[in-house]
Amino acid sequence: MRATLILISVASAFAAESAPKAFTAIQKRWWAIQPVREQTPPVATLSRIDAFVHAKLQGKGITPNPSADPVTLLRRATLDLTGLPPTPEETQAFLSDRSPEAFAKVVDRLLASPRYGERWGRHWLDLARYADSEGFKADETRPNIWRYRDYVIQSFNEDKPYNRFVQEQLAGDEMFPGDAQALVATGFNRHFPDEYNARNLYQRRQELLNDITDVVGSTFMGLTFGCARCHDHKFDPILHKDYYRLQSFFAGLHIDDQATLASPKAQQEYQAQLKVWEKATFDVRKEIASVLKIQRDFRVKENFDKFPEEIQASVTCAPEKRTPMQWQMYYKAMPQLTFDDAEVAKGIRGDVKAAYQKLAAKLKTFDHLKPAELPITQAMVEDVAAIPSTHVLRGGAYDAVDEEVQPGFLSILDPSDLRLPAAPAGKSGRRTALAKWLTDPANPLTARVIVNRVWHYHFGQGLVATPSDFGLMGARPTHKELLDDLSYRFVRDGWSIKRLHREIMLSETYRRSSDFAAAAGQADPENATLWRYNRRRLEGESIRDSMLAVSGLLNTKMNGPGVFPPLPAGVETRGGWKRDESLEEARRRSIYIFVRRNTRYPMFEAFDMPDTHESCARRNQTVTPSQALELMNSEMVLDWSKGLAARVLNDAGLSREAMVDRAYRLVYARPASDDEKRLASDFFTRHQPILAARSAPLVVPDKLPSGIQPIEAAVLVDLCHALFNSNEFLYIN
Repeated sequence: MRATLILISVASAFAAESAPKAFTAIQKRWWAIQPVREQTPPVATLSRIDAFVHAKLQGKGITPNPSADPVTLLRRATLDLTGLPPTPEETQAFLSDRSPEAFAKVVDRLLASPRYGERWGRHWLDLARYADSEGFKADETRPNIWRYRDYVIQSFNEDKPYNRFVQEQLAGDEMFPGDAQALVATGFNRHFPDEYNARNLYQRRQELLNDITDVVGSTFMGLTFGCARCHDHKFDPILHKDYYRLQSFFAGLHIDDQATLASPKAQQEYQAQLKVWEKATFDVRKEIASVLKIQRDFRVKENFDKFPEEIQASVTCAPEKRTPMQWQMYYKAMPQLTFDDAEVAKGIRGDVKAAYQKLAAKLKTFDHLKPAELPITQAMVEDVAAIPSTHVLRGGAYDAVDEEVQPGFLSILDPSDLRLPAAPAGKSGRRTALAKWLTDPANPLTARVIVNRVWHYHFGQGLVATPSDFGLMGARPTHKELLDDLSYRFVRDGWSIKRLHREIMLSETYRRSSDFAAAAGQADPENATLWRYNRRRLEGESIRDSMLAVSGLLNTKMNGPGVFPPLPAGVETRGGWKRDESLEEARRRSIYIFVRRNTRYPMFEAFDMPDTHESCARRNQTVTPSQALELMNSEMVLDWSKGLAARVLNDAGLSREAMVDRAYRLVYARPASDDEKRLASDFFTRHQPILAARSAPLVVPDKLPSGIQPIEAAVLVDLCHALFNSNEFLYIN
């Protein structure tokens, strides 16, 4: 009997799966797909944000916190928008400004700072799963992917309208041909982890497409599309078919890691000069090719023979006879069959190697004729000859092909197949259609998702607590009317993220203190009504940057390839880590540190840097012993403490009280209290004999002002080290 019931259940499940999908009433009422509409504030005398928040507070009978004190508010805003603490001069200027617009002027100044793009660009790079390496076993370097990072920073600093920002990343090459930055932007879909030397290229292609589909769905729509890869989504109205309809937009993409950013004129000049070099070096290059031929042929054959027969056929097939899928396989196979001379030369020995080295030296004498390399980026581009059909895959298996589907959107919003727009030559227009649909003012998801993300990064929790999951199993919005009102006006007023920042930060809701109130805490322990500002720890990147800034050591140089600060002893990286980075370069902002996928920078890993193999919508906020040990035992943190002590000694005069007060103003943006001065004085008195009794050399700044004894300077270094380790420094209050 039990076996019969199981068979009936299985049969029913298959029948349900094959039947046309009818969305339930609950799914049709799903809040996230309802149109976004402007809302009427419930309290006319307050700002729009405060009006909606006040209504929730009033409904719960909760009295909100008053505003934070000016220093706390300034520090909060400065860390929030730039990831750096305010300087003593900025603090004094704010405290001296008695005008009603004082805080608004601070916000405007911070939004205009180039540091803003570095801070908020980091948030976007988490979503884009940005890294400077491939991942998997070898974790090879992606030498030009850093241009995408710089593009993101520049876009935030320019306040690029968000709809344009989305369009460039999904279809920059199609929608804005000739725009170099739009081509760089397509690197968004190049950030998948990849095993370049995989042999099963059909499987590899499908895994990369799955990654792109999942990340596009979660980043721009706030939906867990990945749950529909194998079957209809168990909770949200996303059909199994919808997953592959979305994936079909990207079916023609292939990697172009040599995409040129030069203008047509610059390319013509380059080609003309290259021909001069090629003519002059024809004979020597021919000799080099002859010397390397045996080894090159061996390398090519070795890799070619490892491919399955169908991949070999794709490579050897005449171009005019290749099918779209064979073109895809060709593009993926050729990097494994193409070697420059230096790579081939690694495998030669003896007389052959000596002959090659002699010829290579001769070739180098012609370098004065060789044109300078054109700037290139790593992009994802389309070839209309290489757009295979897209099929639903049973169970998500790459080789379990089912019905064919065309590019399309969520069936619950638009079940029809897509009519593709006109596109430039060589482009299909598929991604243009997707980008335009996502940025259509009528789209119910895109604006809500980014507005909620901005709120999340300001408060530590979004109006929807699950920023990349607006589905039925995600969190419900705590202030739906407020989210809709902000989203509607965000689109209406030009998709400006800086304008959104300003409105949020000038609200009373943002400016509340983070103090705990027993009555409010009992009524709303999760602070869902926003009765106070959520205190939260800084990310590892901001902790490092803040220490460097306060110590006077931060190098604010922007852009360029990733930098390589020293690694702790014993840390090894597969793929390599530059060991001779100059100290000045190593002290650049954390967003410019090279991101090796399989070896996260140790300080950042301790402070919850996300795994860059996946998109991250919200970082963990852990408190662990390893974090304290990192700050206490790190040689770099001690070095920055020395820098802070040197700055204090240079600025403060020689009195102990002046030194303590200056240190507090630099680290906390406030003067030391009387109790803190007393405790610091006691620390100097008690700590000097302890240091004097040690056999180890004193840790002191490199140059000491006259009149300062090394033992006193060493105590100051330890005091600065303690201030860096304090919660007041490590948290946004």
